[in-house]
Amino acid sequence: MRQEKNWMTSLADFHPASQERDDRFSGVREMRRRLVRAAVALPLAGPMLAAGQGRRDSAYVSTLQRGHCVVLIRHAQTVSGNGDPPGMRLDDCSSQRDLSEEGRAQSRRLGQWFGQHGLTPSRVRSSQWCRCLNTAKEAFSEKNFGTMLPVEPWTALNSFFQGQGNREAQLAEATEAARLITGRKSDGQFEVWVTHQVTVSALTGHWPSMGEMLVAAYDSPGRPFKILASGLAF
Repeated sequence: MRQEKNWMTSLADFHPASQERDDRFSGVREMRRRLVRAAVALPLAGPMLAAGQGRRDSAYVSTLQRGHCVVLIRHAQTVSGNGDPPGMRLDDCSSQRDLSEEGRAQSRRLGQWFGQHGLTPSRVRSSQWCRCLNTAKEAFSEKNFGTMLPVEPWTALNSFFQGQGNREAQLAEATEAARLITGRKSDGQFEVWVTHQVTVSALTGHWPSMGEMLVAAYDSPGRPFKILASGLAF
């Protein structure tokens, strides 16, 4: 009988309601442990992020100082939408999906980064789309460089999203230009190309966010550009 009573007591201990309370208390304890770990880690997060940014900046700066490369920039933040409205015209910015106010500020921050690091591109080239041209003009302005750097519209950087343009011809022209830049004898020269996600992705295999820039160089025929630095956005 004593053995049977012990068995019945053990069964009561594992009643579903009792188990549910244990699980709930266990969850509360785990949540407390996570909060404590987060509180301990929070003061360290700022310095760690700053250190990561510093290393990324250093990688970009040293790569650009060596030259023989291109900076591929996806245009800055735009107003909401995808692609362009019907009837879009290249000679009319109001007919296009253009930069938002944040995008213009983002472009200026991008240019400030170049100026603060003493980096001046040998050439600034842009898609003919207004969101790309305005990204370049806001970034490489007189305020950031003492003089307005010329921005050259270049059809090779135009969008070919939704069947626009001539994808293969444009990519071939951009690839040949990158090959010539990579093969230059003089060090310290680089170009800036402001373009679209589809162009950057086709040339490098990388999917950039708006306002992100990456440094790349020609690799070999039939291969994507070699990415030398990436992940910097403003």
